[in-house]
Amino acid sequence: MKKIIVGLSFVFGLSLASAGFNKAAAQTVKKETKTGMSKKKKGTLIGAGAGAVTGAAVSKHHAKGAVIGGVVGGAGGYLYGRHKQKKNPTKKTVYKTTVKQ
Repeated sequence: MKKIIVGLSFVFGLSLASAGFNKAAAQTVKKETKTGMSKKKKGTLIGAGAGAVTGAAVSKHHAKGAVIGGVVGGAGGYLYGRHKQKKNPTKKTVYKTTVKQ
């Protein structure tokens, strides 16, 4: 019984001594806000694409119609996206847990 107590106290003492050399891993929570693609940008891209396709399909001069339709569609999409962004502003909050070493 005495050998078991001495052995356990020896192991406990070594674990306490080695704990000072090991850095404890602490977790930190980092809060980041991600907006992703803005509604203005998304509206501009969708409007420009739709305008270019429509302009190329309707016009006799396909390239000229695609350019004009893309510009007009992009402007319209930007205005629509800006309206949506002002009406419902959203920000995505992302929590990241990191371990310091």
